[in-house]
Amino acid sequence: MRQPAIPSASVPTPGAEVALPRLYVPEDVAAVLGCSAWWVKDRARRRLIPFTRVGRAYRFTGEHLAEIIRMNEDRPALPQQRAANEAPAAKSPAPQHPSSPAAPTARLRARPPRRARQSQYGTAA
Repeated sequence: MRQPAIPSASVPTPGAEVALPRLYVPEDVAAVLGCSAWWVKDRARRRLIPFTRVGRAYRFTGEHLAEIIRMNEDRPALPQQRAANEAPAAKSPAPQHPSSPAAPTARLRARPPRRARQSQYGTAA
């Protein structure tokens, strides 16, 4: 008789214990990150953070949580990198576009309010 590819949970596999990962709901992840559950669900829906989908629900493992934290952390720039990034900006100032006084400028006029237009035609609202 053929054995199933995935052993049932009630029958332990001989010689090896399979540790299943703990799955966290978005509310748990939000509590750890200090943000809202809406933010966690929105980022998962837009596929900006790693997640597991069980049915229509988002679930997160400990590895997912660690990856989300790594993705959103900011590291300080090294002194050499900061100096290199600032040097070109100091050497070459941004090109300025001289405004040409000869170019005609159109004067904008505000549209009259809707109430004023209705009374102009004598309609009652």
